[in-house]
Amino acid sequence: MSIETWRIDTTHSSIGFTVRHMVVARVHGRFTRYEGRLFVNGDDLRSAQAEVKIEAASIDTQLEARDTHLRSPDFFDVAAFKRVIFRSRRVVAVGKDRYQVVGDLTIKDFTREVVLDAEFLGRVTDPFGTERLAFSARTSIDRKDFGLTWNKALETGGVFVGERIDIELDVQAVKAAALEKAA
Repeated sequence: MSIETWRIDTTHSSIGFTVRHMVVARVHGRFTRYEGRLFVNGDDLRSAQAEVKIEAASIDTQLEARDTHLRSPDFFDVAAFKRVIFRSRRVVAVGKDRYQVVGDLTIKDFTREVVLDAEFLGRVTDPFGTERLAFSARTSIDRKDFGLTWNKALETGGVFVGERIDIELDVQAVKAAALEKAA
């Protein structure tokens, strides 16, 4: 079997996150512009590889003032660091349709190993004849490990922005050859 290239279908995928706000609440956000490729050898997902590039400026928390602050040098510094990048290094099967995807996540100029807990949701052909793969994945990171250190202490104790970021992905991918035919 040969290695197939798949591209993330961004109209049917999402990259989201949550972070604690003022200790007691959660803020939800997402990135709206990204691209990604998967390289899969038949049905053997253990040998799969992934690369995802996210436009850092596409951060969206549904509050423009907050998004502007997140784009600033206090956080993502999108003028200097345009992309957040994930590149897998290995995939480990941990159960039926469950995997750990180990890879390098780069935010700003900090690269750290992360482990995504992933579930393979299936392979299907849509009504238009396009083959699709679907996955969901989750991980948590400490934002300070990636140079995202801005914060304010609260008078009641705790901090304004939590350190742990929970990341959640829902991905549909289509064969790259199908996309090229459609273009």
